[in-house]
Amino acid sequence: MRSPTALNILEVWELGQTRSPLDRALLVLTAASPDESWEDLAALPIGQRDARLLTLREQLFGPEFVSQASCPKCGSRLEVSFTADDVRARGETPPGNGLSLCAAGHEIEFRLPTSLDLLSIAGRTGDAAEQALLDRCLLKAHRDGEETTAAGLPAEVVDEIITRMSEADPQADTRTSLTCVACGHRWDTVFDISQFLWAEIDSWALRALREVHLLASAYGWSESEILRLSPLRRHFYLQCAS
Repeated sequence: MRSPTALNILEVWELGQTRSPLDRALLVLTAASPDESWEDLAALPIGQRDARLLTLREQLFGPEFVSQASCPKCGSRLEVSFTADDVRARGETPPGNGLSLCAAGHEIEFRLPTSLDLLSIAGRTGDAAEQALLDRCLLKAHRDGEETTAAGLPAEVVDEIITRMSEADPQADTRTSLTCVACGHRWDTVFDISQFLWAEIDSWALRALREVHLLASAYGWSESEILRLSPLRRHFYLQCAS
């Protein structure tokens, strides 16, 4: 995986303006993985996709993260800081296929969800989304030698499948523990690297375009010429032009 150029990032940012958050994550990965197709990247288990996004974020913006959160108990705002290693799952995600379990007399074979699966259930929520996702990820299900469907599985078996998916792909559900300095309340919150990285790309792109405008106005350089400058040299010219 390579680190995209400034021009690459701007192209991804422009394309992503009309896309869904899930599409944006795949666009970013496509720019950093020229040897892999969109279909290949979309077929990665969610944890593998997010692990790549986390590595790419380190390449683009460094390993330090700073975010904001609201205490669910007292409503106080707090600043949250952590590193990429704090939210990086240990170990490797197994291949998406080939997972199995025996529960409540059922023999189950299933695979991990991918971006393609999430795209297919876009617009569904709650139980309908969970059922549609299970339908796609269930490979085989038998009880007493007879085949059954996802809809025919008892709730305890479905819960076991979800637990095994989480254990096999922990990067897909990354959580951080927070403590409110005002009231002492503690809670866990989901960290979504795809949304966090896109917000950073959006902020960077708007700033970069403003810099291009100022330098083009001052020196007559083209967008590509300005974007090829290192951040240090661009900052120097901006100071001279101001």
